[in-house]
Amino acid sequence: MLDTELQVALDAVRLACALSRNVRAALVTEDTLTKKDRSPVTIADLGVQAIISDRLHAHFPGDPLMAEEEAGVLRAPENAELQKKVLEHVARIQPAMGEAQVMAAIDRGHHQGGATGRFWTMDPIDGTKGFIRNDQYAIALALIENGQIILGVLGCPSLPEGSMSGKDGTGVILAARKGLGATVGSLAGKTMQTATVSPAASPAEAVVCESVETGHTSHSRSSRIAARLGITKPSLHLDSQCKYSVVARGEASLYMRLPSKTSVYEEMIWDHAAGALIVAEAGGRVSDTAGKPLDFSLGRTLRNNVGVIATNGRIHDRVIAAVQAVIAEG
Repeated sequence: MLDTELQVALDAVRLACALSRNVRAALVTEDTLTKKDRSPVTIADLGVQAIISDRLHAHFPGDPLMAEEEAGVLRAPENAELQKKVLEHVARIQPAMGEAQVMAAIDRGHHQGGATGRFWTMDPIDGTKGFIRNDQYAIALALIENGQIILGVLGCPSLPEGSMSGKDGTGVILAARKGLGATVGSLAGKTMQTATVSPAASPAEAVVCESVETGHTSHSRSSRIAARLGITKPSLHLDSQCKYSVVARGEASLYMRLPSKTSVYEEMIWDHAAGALIVAEAGGRVSDTAGKPLDFSLGRTLRNNVGVIATNGRIHDRVIAAVQAVIAEG
């Protein structure tokens, strides 16, 4: 079931991870960091989208794609140098892709989603600040059919194997198919092993992972929830859907994305589709802050959900109760 789709997705994400690493090594310098120059991540975003979109279209020409980027920025005369760099980095990975093919591949991501039919959704570089800092970022790809995620792949080029304390730097890739479990392996190899969530049976045993950036979640609320649950272990702070990865492989038991009190932000489905399926298939559970399943049938956003909670499953109901209690406190 979905054997071909899984292999194509894995190959595409591996190629995209190689491109992202090349861009970062070549273009992120002390000078770009000092000037807060975001052009390297733009080049990586567009290049990754081109690579994955082209591979998907070659194998599944009838499948639409929902993605974050479009090629319009590269057509502006003032961005000729940006276009040149995107084309150069794509050519390093896929030499046969010329300008027209790259631009068409990027522009293919305009699908609006919905409750019927089958489509792919991707986030080319999830965790832009982590990418710039040479920290954690992810390349996320998921296949959705009739509003349900049926396949997900996450490439995490900077995530050490085994645990966050590792220094190998080889990166990891995770994959899942609905009803068939989740797997994890090194980006450098082809062998995949079963991914399994933490066995922690009590919230007090849990390790929490949360965003580095305070703008992405309410750290103060996270601290109050952790205290209510009796969690004392240090949290893991990392960017992107890599948080789903560390929950799926059992290194953390809880990920909370909590909107601020004034937030009206709607989560984009490409920020959660791949990670949510991988955690669920590794034995965990993913919902919004009220315990409702995430609804991927409503277009490009999770507009019927508020926040995201991912756990190892065993502690999920107690976490939701604590989250709701803290929210009620204001």
